[in-house]
Amino acid sequence: MNDDIQSKETALEKGAYAKITWHLIPFLFLCYIIAYLDRVNIGFAKLQMLSDLKFSETAYGFGAGIFFIGYILFEVPSNVIMYKVGARLWIARIMICWGIVSGLTMFVTTEWAFYTARFLLGVAEAGFFPGIILYLTYWYPSERRGKITTMFMVAVPVSGVIGGPLSGWILQNMAGIMGYTAWQWLFLIEAIPAILIGILVLAYLKDGINEADWLTDNEKTVIQKRIQADNKYKMDHTLGQVLSSTRLWLLGFIYFCYVMGLYGVGFWLPTIIKATGVAGVLNIGLLSAIPSAVAIVGMIFVSGSSDKHRERRWHVAIPAIMGAIGLIFSVVFSSNTLLAMITLSLATFGIVTTFPLFWSLPTAYLRGTAAAAGIALINSLGNLSGFVSPYLIGMIKDATNSTNAGMYMLAGFLVVGALLTLTFPSKLVNR
Repeated sequence: MNDDIQSKETALEKGAYAKITWHLIPFLFLCYIIAYLDRVNIGFAKLQMLSDLKFSETAYGFGAGIFFIGYILFEVPSNVIMYKVGARLWIARIMICWGIVSGLTMFVTTEWAFYTARFLLGVAEAGFFPGIILYLTYWYPSERRGKITTMFMVAVPVSGVIGGPLSGWILQNMAGIMGYTAWQWLFLIEAIPAILIGILVLAYLKDGINEADWLTDNEKTVIQKRIQADNKYKMDHTLGQVLSSTRLWLLGFIYFCYVMGLYGVGFWLPTIIKATGVAGVLNIGLLSAIPSAVAIVGMIFVSGSSDKHRERRWHVAIPAIMGAIGLIFSVVFSSNTLLAMITLSLATFGIVTTFPLFWSLPTAYLRGTAAAAGIALINSLGNLSGFVSPYLIGMIKDATNSTNAGMYMLAGFLVVGALLTLTFPSKLVNR
């Protein structure tokens, strides 16, 4: 009899999570594609924007990176506000605001206008990613979040698969229409979906299990019990305790190392491909989709292995090492397009795969306000490298006329991040 009850509960839970996943993940996935596309399309705009506006590589790197200063300053307060007012309202606000700012970037004509637009874009988008990570903890227990977070974060390489060819097509075909340059059209066209989807968020998302009218009462009950059982292993501390936690600052630095790799590649991939001898912005855009496509397969495989074995640390560290190896050999083969694309694909696979499983570390033991503030703090520290990485590479390229030394630097950070990940207590996160 008890076995029958347990099997019914298991079947009920399985069906409830299938509903939740189909209802939430495709929509959040779409939101993140748009977010990441608006964040890194500057890498494609650079191919024409710098010559049109007479910007140096250093100015571009500074402008690409200053996005993260605005992002960092408003990250923690944004996530705490979302925890208080609910995900539906706050995520909609974020998307609509960043869509407006991203679109207005088409009108920059000076370096300072460029810096201001990028800074304000960071302010507008602050809280989106950590807000989604926090939102997923309202619905999924720890043992399910490795795969679920990966399903959401596959949006990063998918945005590359979509955004590369789209951006290349816009740059090749939109020049001069209505008196605007192609890079201006790039910012405008890729900003419109953020505003439209932001409005849709208000109608579509629910703030939590109790408001999910697409779940039955029994399904709500079983899911709430699973979340409550998962939360008993977690800490709920004050904001002051979170900010003084050595463990959280360590996680922030680890994330810093990984994001160095992510945005180093994200902002400079078109430039690196062009340097191998590829001509034409559309060709560059099409080739830039290949590393992202490889990363999609890798992310799904590694996350499935991590959930199956209930192991997190090595599933984060090993891809990071692979990413470092790929970056190093992309320099070695920088004059050969085929070999450079193979090694860049390895680098992108390794770097991108670290991220969803990294977030299984802090979300395994934080809840409530501690989760809201802690996730935002880690993301803020990590995204500081979003400023440091492109700026340093820009300076290196101006000084050496090559990105090679910059790629070696990024590889070093990935190795450091991998080694520090393995120092994290396994008993805290392997569940």
